[in-house]
Amino acid sequence: MSQPLKVVVWSTGTVGRHAIAGIDAHPDLELVGVWVSNPAKDGKDAGELAELGRELGVLATTDKQRLLDMKPDAIVHTAMTDDRVFEAIEDLIGFLEAGVNVTSSGPVLLQWPEKILPPEQMERITRAGERTGASLHVNGIDPGFANDVLPLSLTSLSQRIDEVRVMEICDYSTYYQPVVMGDLFGFGRPMEEVGFLWAPGILSMAWGSVVRQIAAGLGIVLDEPLEEKVDRRPAERDTESVSGDVKAGTMGAVRFELIGKVNGVPRVIVEHITRTDPAQVPEWPSPPEGDGCYRIVIKGEPFMQCDFVHHGEHGDHNVSGMIVTAQRIVNAVPAVVAAKGGLVTALDLPLVTGKGLVSA
Repeated sequence: MSQPLKVVVWSTGTVGRHAIAGIDAHPDLELVGVWVSNPAKDGKDAGELAELGRELGVLATTDKQRLLDMKPDAIVHTAMTDDRVFEAIEDLIGFLEAGVNVTSSGPVLLQWPEKILPPEQMERITRAGERTGASLHVNGIDPGFANDVLPLSLTSLSQRIDEVRVMEICDYSTYYQPVVMGDLFGFGRPMEEVGFLWAPGILSMAWGSVVRQIAAGLGIVLDEPLEEKVDRRPAERDTESVSGDVKAGTMGAVRFELIGKVNGVPRVIVEHITRTDPAQVPEWPSPPEGDGCYRIVIKGEPFMQCDFVHHGEHGDHNVSGMIVTAQRIVNAVPAVVAAKGGLVTALDLPLVTGKGLVSA
């Protein structure tokens, strides 16, 4: 690549600050702007916001139009979208209409929006891409690499596939997202106060993209609707969490499955086992080491199981979860810029690697 691609990071929270560091480390990318929603961050250097210990010479701004007027090659969008899904989609469409390519960590339903996104919004994304040539790619780790590229690559070793199950098994006590942990999951809330995620149909909207994209990659058509199963458990003792402590008797753990069937037979399943203390519900599956992993189980000939474990240099799996989420969409920028206009999925992109990131 003759000239680095000019990139703007949109938001500097738990994922965005790692995106800044990732772009700074990438030889084919140049950070040219940072958007922040918090006025207290306006005018601060990106290096300070990313806690790099040095300045990058790029100052954050709350002025959206100023950044769009810079005509960057791409925006790496990491803003919180879980509690403002359709407003965030409008933001992303606006970027495409302005002719700017986007990689984003959410809303996750855009990983594979079939049967989830209203047709009129999908049509706007398509029209914007056709008119400006800009592309949109939504990914991360889950939904993302751990349940699209990784399991589908593993199925290339299969002779016969009976069932594909993609799992997240994780202790969330060090995951800092109070809105997600409290309002969406319901952790630390009375058991009779059911979190937003567990209302009928919400799991299918949040993780239906995972099940349907795997099915598309395997060339199968799923029965509709998808089946949802949820098992919520109270905490047996008081536990500490960075997003709000969990008292005994309040919701402390949950296990859910979203099941895609073909002619009534389960074929593609996403399963999450989420604890707020690694000792909770010991009869449920646990990671092979540490307190978090992604597990792929493929039943058929042959049977295959792959455990993907990660942790940061400091040892915490939730922080490294933010890093891998950021890096997936940072490292995808060159491929997304080169892609056709409109929405592009993991099935549309070439192999994305960490080219240029090997330590000197």
